[in-house]
Amino acid sequence: MAVRTEGTPCWVDAQLPDLEAGKRFYGELFGWTFDPDRDEALLDGRRAAGLVPKRDGRMPTTWTLYLATQNAGTLSSRIKAAGGQMVMEPYPVGPFGVLALAADPGGAVFGLRQAGDDDGFAVTNEPGAFCWMEVYTRRPDAVDTFYATVFGYLGRQADAAEEGRDASFDYRVWSPPGSRPGDDSAFGGRAVITDDFPAEMPGHVLVYFAVHDCDEACAVTERLGGRVATPPFDTPHGRIAVLHDNQGARFAVLAEPRTPAEPAHES
Repeated sequence: MAVRTEGTPCWVDAQLPDLEAGKRFYGELFGWTFDPDRDEALLDGRRAAGLVPKRDGRMPTTWTLYLATQNAGTLSSRIKAAGGQMVMEPYPVGPFGVLALAADPGGAVFGLRQAGDDDGFAVTNEPGAFCWMEVYTRRPDAVDTFYATVFGYLGRQADAAEEGRDASFDYRVWSPPGSRPGDDSAFGGRAVITDDFPAEMPGHVLVYFAVHDCDEACAVTERLGGRVATPPFDTPHGRIAVLHDNQGARFAVLAEPRTPAEPAHES
């Protein structure tokens, strides 16, 4: 089993009050099937994500991103020393290894996963699979320092003009330590919660899934009882929308740009 670089995304799961409704929703949206013995969604037989029952009604209905670590206990100490906090200290979960929940200085919650019998994702970066993550924050300077200190993220500031944004656009693209910062190594980024967002929106992590067609994904989401939070819009990296599933969990979809000769996907 290959060792994942510490701090890189290795798993996502959604805590849902109605697990069977969640399976119907994501099964149709992403083409997932489900392991009968584990709370795992499969894409063509490969581990893509987890859907787990929400056992505590006080917990949010949300997607959680997990970052890889070889030692969750040691990493937890680094998180606290760097100004973050542990929401849930490391705990063993049988074949899934050791899990924990942490929050960065801006309040965004993320998971830690110390690998067990498997190593999380068996498929990424193709339609129906995880492809990107973003940390949204109101404290960009503190958050940038935190992730650089704890995980060694190599960041580069996105060029506003290249992104088609105005000069105030503040987005940092992250690559893992040991790599050369750039699009080939990037796995996520840090965005700022601006005045365009609701005043009550807290710091959070947004999980992205790749799709063939962003607009079609929005239409399917609405037909299945979900809703579109941010309608589809084009970026240099593809067409994006932010959605809520039929139980309120928030996530994003990304359809990569097509080449001029590439036809639209027919579902």
